[in-house]
Order: sequence, then structure tokens, then C-alpha cells
Amino acid sequence: MDAATLTYDSLRFGEIEDFPETSEPVWILGQQFSALTEKDEILADVTSRLWLTYRKNFQPIGGTGPTSDTGWGCMLRCGQMILGQALICRHLGRDWRWSPGQRQRAEYISILNAFIDKKDSYYSIHQIAQMGVGEGKSIGQWYGPNTVAQVLKKLAVFDSWSRLAVHVAMDNTVVIEEIKRLCMPWLDFDRGACAVSEEPREMNGDLEGACALAEEETALWKPLVLLIPLRLGLSDINEAYIEPLKQCFMMPQSLGVIGGKPNSAHYFIGFVGDELIYLDPHTTQPAVDPNEDGQFPDDSYHCQHPPCRMHICELDPSIAAGFFCQTEDDFDDWCAQIRKVSSCRGLPMFELVDSQPSHLITADVLNLTPDFSDSDRLERFFDSEDEEFEILSL
Repeated sequence: MDAATLTYDSLRFGEIEDFPETSEPVWILGQQFSALTEKDEILADVTSRLWLTYRKNFQPIGGTGPTSDTGWGCMLRCGQMILGQALICRHLGRDWRWSPGQRQRAEYISILNAFIDKKDSYYSIHQIAQMGVGEGKSIGQWYGPNTVAQVLKKLAVFDSWSRLAVHVAMDNTVVIEEIKRLCMPWLDFDRGACAVSEEPREMNGDLEGACALAEEETALWKPLVLLIPLRLGLSDINEAYIEPLKQCFMMPQSLGVIGGKPNSAHYFIGFVGDELIYLDPHTTQPAVDPNEDGQFPDDSYHCQHPPCRMHICELDPSIAAGFFCQTEDDFDDWCAQIRKVSSCRGLPMFELVDSQPSHLITADVLNLTPDFSDSDRLERFFDSEDEEFEILSL
């Protein structure tokens, strides 16, 4: 694992390669830039994303566990970054920009506090590592994209401030009805999409009946974080998936992609030409404690130099794509874009359906929670003798 940490620590910031002089557009999380005329704007946008890296000297995980995640926490940090982007979109908006050295907005401070390396922060390394035990990952063990997605889904239940609906789409299938039930739990879909349920439903871990909701609240859509674990090939990415993958970064709902190379995770936020643009968590920094007023030095949570790039063909095929839909209109627009992409050249990365196909055996039924990258799970896929079992990703 030593090689996984040899990025910024060994290269130093001054040796990071700048953006190429190219007329090809630069796409960052749904926004388009010119590498020829908007390099400052590109860097300002990248710098405004939360950069979560290895940390050291934090509270022991579980009271007696590790005090640093160097060498094993890169995918956990990538999970923090993709969810951090969702919280920025939720509370600050996609166009928000971070300014160094200035007193920050209260919403920003609350977002950053959710990721501080302490046991009582919503999405801290402590919470993710301990919640991962339920997914079969011991503390200090490397995660794959699916595992971190499942853990984030569980942790979001306790974040009553953000009130997110986190959905992890399994079996390469996004079911529209499932998502709308999740984001509008006060509606009774069995009696029609506009009917309000008379029975209490479990919402974000609490039982709430529709009668307990304010009239205007019943019309709301719980902001959606959609995470889609995918395998885009066997050992290498299938070239047929390259264009659809690029299209994902061009959508305004994009939260980026978590993945990387074997045992070395990155947070991909865009592309230029055939190169993916990413934030690399493999830098070990000291843990940070907030001041008494809740403010704290936050320069280390923002990448203030040109981001890293890698050729898209170097991407490990096991990834998880993320999208954020603040409103139902956002989700409907995303569905329309996905259908359009699916009809274009290239191989669709996943299937979008209105309701759950009756023949599809879900991962929940089979209790398959490990990542696609785990060799034992791949063996279970290939050893399956059930002809009705569909391996949609391979």
C-alpha cells in the first residue's frame, strides 16, 4: 500500500501538471469551461470542491483503533468527497465558490463539520469505518465503490439537517418508482401518485404520518443522492462505455464518480478530451480541530493547484457514479437525459426502468453486499446456474 500514498506527498504541489492548451471543452460536474481562456475559472471551481485526504493524529477509531487512515482510507475519503459535493449542492448551490482566508458562511461550516475526523460527526472517517463493519469490512480494510455507497446510505439517515434521500441502485438498474417512493414517502403510490398516505411511514429513521407534515412540506421532494455502483468491463474498462461515462460528467446533476485504480481510489469530477480530471486523497495531513466558535482553518480541505488527470482507459472498471436531484423536476430531467444518452452510440452503463422487473433477482435478495471488485463475488456471479439471473453489467 506504500505506493498508494506516493502522490502529492512525493511530487509536491509545484510539479502537478497544468491543464493542456487545447480547444477541447473541459467539463467539471456539469459545467463547461475553456482550457484556453478560463483556466482561472476552472481552478476556482476545482478549489471549491471539498478535498478530503488521509489524516493523522485523530481520535482512535472505536476508542482503541487506528489514529490515521493512511494506506487504507482512500475510498472512504472519496465517498466523503462525493457526498460533500451533494451537501454543497443541497445547502450552497452548484455555483458556490470558496474564498480562502475569509470568514465562511454558516452552512459551509456545518457541511465541513459533518466530515471532521471525530466520532460524533455525521460522515467522519470514524462513522464510515465503524458502519462498514456491518458491510463485512473490518476497520482498516480497503473499501470498494459499492461498500462505501451502502455505508453512506446508512449514515445519511441520521443527518436530519440535510434530510437527504440516498438511493443505491443495484444490478445496474435504476427504478424510477423506487426513487419516487423514497423521495416522496408521504404519497401513496399504490392508490395513485397524488394520493396522500393515511398510514404512518418510516422517514429518515423516524415514524411520521402525513398528517404531521405541514401542508407545504407534503408537496416537497426530499433531495436525492443517487449512487450507482457499476462494473464497466472485466479487468479493463470496455471502450463502449467511454462516451456514456463522459456524458455523465456533462449532466447538471452530476456528483462525479468514485473509483480509480486497483487499491488506489480517486474522486473523478470531470474530463478533458480522453483524460479524466480527479481529486486524489493520497496526501496525509494532520487532523484539524474546530475553534470554540466553530470556525477552523480550512485551507487543507481545498485543492489549490491544478487537479490530477489520467487517461480514461486507465480507469478500473469498478466505479460508482453519483447524481444529485434537488427537486422532482431535476430527477425527471435527469431521466430524460439518460434515455437520450442510451439511444446514442456506445453501450448504456445501466438500465433505467419505470418499475422493478419481476424477473430481476436483486442483490438484496441474494445478500450480495460486497463490491463487484471482490473476486469471491465475481465467482458467485459466474458460477450461478440460474438462467433467469441477469448479469447486466458484463
